Amino acid sequence: MSDTEENTAMSEPCVLITSSDDSFKEDELIKQILNSNTLPEPTKTDKGVVWYPWTINNKYYTAEVSLCAVPNTFHMSLEIFQATQAFIAYFDSSVKDGLEKLNPWISVVEEIAPEVLILVCDKVCENGVTRHEAQQWCLSHSFELIELNPQDVPDEDDDFPESTGVKRIVQALNANVWSNVEMKNGSNQGLGLMSSLVAVAGRHNASRSSAEPSLSNLPIVGAEDDEKHEQKESEKSATQEDSVVDAMTDLDIQELADLTAGNADVDNFERLFTKLKEMKDKASSLPHDQRKVHAERVAKAFWTAIGGDNDEIDSLSSGEES
Repeated sequence: MSDTEENTAMSEPCVLITSSDDSFKEDELIKQILNSNTLPEPTKTDKGVVWYPWTINNKYYTAEVSLCAVPNTFHMSLEIFQATQAFIAYFDSSVKDGLEKLNPWISVVEEIAPEVLILVCDKVCENGVTRHEAQQWCLSHSFELIELNPQDVPDEDDDFPESTGVKRIVQALNANVWSNVEMKNGSNQGLGLMSSLVAVAGRHNASRSSAEPSLSNLPIVGAEDDEKHEQKESEKSATQEDSVVDAMTDLDIQELADLTAGNADVDNFERLFTKLKEMKDKASSLPHDQRKVHAERVAKAFWTAIGGDNDEIDSLSSGEES
């Protein structure tokens, strides 16, 4: 490798990929991300660490990223530390101590603080690491849990299906704002942004609802007399809060539309994704049965705010207004 190629590899942002499962190496996950049966020629190899090139090319930008296979924390270096902008850890969910083997990485990840944190396994296992245990670990360390071959697949009839497996990994990496991103010029990208808003909100809500047990389903002895009174108070406060929420949502939508209409530079792009995340987090506070309706309402309002055609947005409707 020439000095120029090596310097390029060092300057590119990297996705640090590690596996604590001896039977599933980092290279296997990299092949799945690249959707290839073979690995590309490494841009660099150093003391057990291998850098593979990956060009992210989507509707909004292109970015040259390194998929960096790091077997364990002993292989970490200052170069990797400074370049890491996403972290993906695979673990063996079939054994009880599968998550414990990732403990050495926790302090490293907390210091790097990458934007993307993904925990991957083949599928959660009742005889090994259960779904609840994996989700609690993710909540504690701000990771997203992704199963490559989940037992529970999304409902095909769902208007906002949740992405799973390696598709979701690639999706999350595409949503990141990389340090070397090159924005694409062009117009008529509003529909893509709107669809992304709906999809991201749907995915986030699905993961949050599965991770958080519903206290309302637990029986409470002696609470029958209070239920009717609490229901009336809840309906009253909900009516008062709706107007406040709607006003805040309108402001969020207008700001999102302004960012979309702005210059296609890195700062504007980063603010746009930050705003999308803020709106996604706000939606997660809604009751589960209201989240999907809210996400679609926001998407429709956003499409209208940027001058979109009503016929196009109607084609994405879940049927609530039909």
